[in-house]
Amino acid sequence: MEPQPNNPLHGIRLDDILQHLVEFYGWKELGERITIRCFTHDPSIGSSLKFLRKTPWARERVEGLYLKSLRDGKKE
Repeated sequence: MEPQPNNPLHGIRLDDILQHLVEFYGWKELGERITIRCFTHDPSIGSSLKFLRKTPWARERVEGLYLKSLRDGKKE
């Protein structure tokens, strides 16, 4: 694997990103920020991972929100 110094998501697994977002925002707010069914109707880590792995646009939004939550967490 090549080093990727300019990629802040390098080495971070999708399930770790999703777990962080659920802890940071909770399912309800996560579903409000990113309106996808796997967050708003009977949400679970497993079903969300399955959807996000098949849906690039949704994964990009989740990764973007993850980076935003890290920035917001540093401000507090």
